[in-house]
Amino acid sequence: MVKKFLQGLNRRKVKVFFIFLLCSFLAWFLSNLSESYESRVNFDLNYRNLPDTLLLGNNAVNTMEAKLRTSGFQFLYYKFWNKRVNVNLGDVQYRNGRYMLSEDALKKQIEQQLSQNISLLDLDRRQLTVDLYQVNSKEVPVVAQLDVQFAQNFILDGAPVIKPATVTVKGPKKEIDTIRHIFTSKLEMAQVSSDFSEEVLLIFPRNLVNSIFSTNRVEVSGAVVKFSEEVFEVPVKVVNLPEGYQIQTFPNSVSVLCKATVERLKSLSAADIKVIADYRQLRNSDSNELFLEILETPEKVYDLRLLVNKVNFVLEQQ
Repeated sequence: MVKKFLQGLNRRKVKVFFIFLLCSFLAWFLSNLSESYESRVNFDLNYRNLPDTLLLGNNAVNTMEAKLRTSGFQFLYYKFWNKRVNVNLGDVQYRNGRYMLSEDALKKQIEQQLSQNISLLDLDRRQLTVDLYQVNSKEVPVVAQLDVQFAQNFILDGAPVIKPATVTVKGPKKEIDTIRHIFTSKLEMAQVSSDFSEEVLLIFPRNLVNSIFSTNRVEVSGAVVKFSEEVFEVPVKVVNLPEGYQIQTFPNSVSVLCKATVERLKSLSAADIKVIADYRQLRNSDSNELFLEILETPEKVYDLRLLVNKVNFVLEQQ
């Protein structure tokens, strides 16, 4: 009984000893952290206020080492988290073909962002060279890549609408001068029978390493209508006949297939379509055939196609 009591007492003494030891260590640790130290820390650089005529290159410096004097608490914070500082590029100067910030300007900017109990003693460089370059800009048209399969008797009414229709590209002149247009990613749809509107990404050329675009996506939309077909018998007119001759074609009229809405087809007639054959296409050959072409296409017609593309003829002198 007495032995068990003594063992329990010894355990409590050990626990109390370790508690006092831990408290002593914490008091010593906190006392040391409250003292001032000098040490080096890394800052992540965040460039801001970029002039409109300049762009930041891919080789820009992202970190900087600085020597600070502050309490151990502050250094403990910097050891676990890299401090981010803003670099105002409005103070940048152009010297000897390079853009740079002087040491004094850089120190002033950093000191304004540090707490009052932190002293900036030194930087790891006398000046900061910033990878900047003169920027040009131009508007580039967007070209939609569509793979749209329409349901039977449905068709796109006019060209697809792209918003925005152009994008602004900014970059070195030698880069952006090579750009003529920007394609969208392919928009694939099947059995389309109603209007559509889709947001699609733009495809940027890989060689534009220092250029930026005003947006990376556009909206592509289209109006879809139901159409019908009607065949019109259109007379053939021969042009550029030699003087003093007349011509007779066989047949003297041909079938033309027209695709449009039902309402539009009701308002059309053969007189709205012009089919011609140019006699000069023969070029003194002995052929007795003339190829046909549609000279005039009525408005709001989706397709106009000759069902016969040539005719025979007889040329007679008047």
